Amino acid sequence: MGRRKNDQIDAAAAATVACLQGDGRDVEPEDHTTALALLDERRVNLAQARVRTVNQLHALLRDLLPGGAPTQLSADLAAKLLRSVRPAGDVETVRKDIAGDLVAEIRKLDKQLTDNAARMQSLVEASGSALMDTPGIGPVMAARLIGRTRRAHRFPTSAAFANYAGAAPVEIASAGKARHRLSRSGDRQLNSVLHTIAVVQIRMPKSPGHAYYQRKLSEGKTPKEAKRCLKRRLADHVWRVMIADERKAKSLPDKAP
Repeated sequence: MGRRKNDQIDAAAAATVACLQGDGRDVEPEDHTTALALLDERRVNLAQARVRTVNQLHALLRDLLPGGAPTQLSADLAAKLLRSVRPAGDVETVRKDIAGDLVAEIRKLDKQLTDNAARMQSLVEASGSALMDTPGIGPVMAARLIGRTRRAHRFPTSAAFANYAGAAPVEIASAGKARHRLSRSGDRQLNSVLHTIAVVQIRMPKSPGHAYYQRKLSEGKTPKEAKRCLKRRLADHVWRVMIADERKAKSLPDKAP
């Protein structure tokens, strides 16, 4: 029947070309980066489930309470509000019962999110990562950076990493005037992490990011442009830290007695 095109043949051909051109990379075993990626994906799903549950609860409370409930709704506050509800008829009774079930679901999700963050912190600390030494990077942010990047050394330069994270500005020209905007491509989760770190550092007067941001403003850049520059700088910093972590981890067995 002859050789037909299929995924295995395509994969083998791509691997052969990459190897011949020197672009091939060794397949590495699963490690803490894989575990953190799994925990990060789980956290995203838990957070989305919590948002959906809170939205459902808000919809019910609008019908049960005059004026509904506050936007920032916790399980404890919702339970307190429900205790003040005196159902008038079967419909309101069912609404209150369902709302009670949703409060229980939110409590469970909150517990799962707390446990998830604790496991992330434990794995990040066990890996010896120095990411959390950076202002604005806590265990969840560090876990997402490591989990979504996997091995930083797969990026030959910090510029390659910044491009992957969508933090490398894209030049656009209009009417003979060149300007830059953030890339819409790249890993949006990594981009979101860099954005969050940038915002936190901008609000921290003694952080290096705050000083850098203010310097860019003094150079005439707009707040958006200054923040864009800071995100690019943070991408470089994060990549260098992860590279240093990987080199340190690789050298540890050699130092063992």
